[in-house]
Amino acid sequence: MPAETLSLIAQFAGSLAAILLLVWLARWLGLGPEKRLLTEAEVAEAARDAHDGFEPAAIAIDSDGRGALARGEDGRIMLLRPHGSHVASRILGPASSAKMSPAGDSEGLVVDCGERSFGAVTLQLRDAHAWADAINAL
Repeated sequence: MPAETLSLIAQFAGSLAAILLLVWLARWLGLGPEKRLLTEAEVAEAARDAHDGFEPAAIAIDSDGRGALARGEDGRIMLLRPHGSHVASRILGPASSAKMSPAGDSEGLVVDCGERSFGAVTLQLRDAHAWADAINAL
């Protein structure tokens, strides 16, 4: 084989090895696709993990898995949303608010926990009006 061909093969093999190393490193660091909350069991586990002693009694999950609400047995309401490969959550309080999305999105609910750093979360829920009433009553 000519030296030029061997050089190209070596360059290709080195590039492939570097790519595989980066893929392994990303997995090892826990990086990857955004987590989705798709089942009540996943939401309940995330809520329990986030706040010790929180036991979900009612759960509402966004239709795309981009967030959820959980009402605890003690009446507290928790907002959960994916944050990278993890789940971020906040217990809602008096500074929290909920409003229905603008016209055309009749079941969309915008929940603001009152913390700028967390941001507002828009959820598509079947029972959005009931959750909005409960959040605004806090």
